[in-house]
Amino acid sequence: MRHLILIGVGGLSVLTAAYIWGATQHWYQTIPGVAQTGPMNFHFAKDVGLAYLASGVALIWAGAKHDKSAGICGASWLVLHALFHIWIWFHRGTPTDLVALTNLIGIQIPAFAGFISAVNLMSEGVKI
Repeated sequence: MRHLILIGVGGLSVLTAAYIWGATQHWYQTIPGVAQTGPMNFHFAKDVGLAYLASGVALIWAGAKHDKSAGICGASWLVLHALFHIWIWFHRGTPTDLVALTNLIGIQIPAFAGFISAVNLMSEGVKI
């Protein structure tokens, strides 16, 4: 089951990367909270897309090959990104709005699900 979570979170990350790269302006204007971070910066947005792509590919590899190290590496950026957004929440006064919900569903849950799945990958008894 953990390998399926890794593949799923990896797929979501790759799709996110494709969205950011293929429709940068739409992503910036549509995803709740993104436009609130400051003016549109295509270079920075595409850098974020590349981080999602690298994480996604590593997570898909980890899930397909039952590779714990690749899973932890792939999930690391996602977890750091999720923690940064939690830090932002606290500086916004722990909001319960659409931005917080979008962060929870689109950032925190996938990041922590991927990381926990990667860390526990070998506990399923699967050998590399």
